[in-house]
Amino acid sequence: MHGILTIILLTAAAGACIPIGGFIASRTRIQQHWLDEELRHSIISLGAGILLGAVAIVLVPDALEHLNHSPWSILLLLSGGGIFYYLEKYLDIHRRSAPQLTGMLLDYIPESLALGGIAASGADTTLLLAVLIGLQNLPEGFNAYKELTDTGRSANKVLIMMLALVPLGPLFGLAGYTFLGEQDEILGSIMLIASGGILYLIFQDIAPQIPIRKHRGPPLGAVIGFAIAMLGSVLSQY
Repeated sequence: MHGILTIILLTAAAGACIPIGGFIASRTRIQQHWLDEELRHSIISLGAGILLGAVAIVLVPDALEHLNHSPWSILLLLSGGGIFYYLEKYLDIHRRSAPQLTGMLLDYIPESLALGGIAASGADTTLLLAVLIGLQNLPEGFNAYKELTDTGRSANKVLIMMLALVPLGPLFGLAGYTFLGEQDEILGSIMLIASGGILYLIFQDIAPQIPIRKHRGPPLGAVIGFAIAMLGSVLSQY
């Protein structure tokens, strides 16, 4: 019972960062257009860095441990990229493409599932992964809010939709905790497929939005985001 409560609290806290990021975006008003654009692109970059850090420092290393460093791991990572490629293609054909929102959902759900499985297996990286999910959800919530309101959706509807996404974390986290704790191969496979998809989204949708002509600062956000993920890994060793 204690483990179930822990996973509910961790995934709910990580998911709550989505509407918090959206709320911050709704209250952020900068008069100078160029400064507003640079802030937005810097936050996109920060989120990309944290995502990349979560893949490199937690998801892939843990997945390889679960799969005993099998050569098949490479195919799983590649299949994740392929799955997300075709999903994005489908959304684009049906004019439902929203890169920030899509990226947020496509990493939040499998990461919550993996978090539940990792918690059930007793791994030391459970708290670290929960923190990284929350940290990446903040800038992703911020950017998804801007993206959706730019298309004409009302601010209140966007924030309500973001609040409705929060329960997905505990739901998938509990599923992972219940069914994946003893299933090392399945858990590792899910983590690698999610990692491949996240890498695809970073370089297909998120990274191209970072540069601004004559402004070289925003890409540094990716470095800072990766450093945040690395700091979390270092602190988890103490």
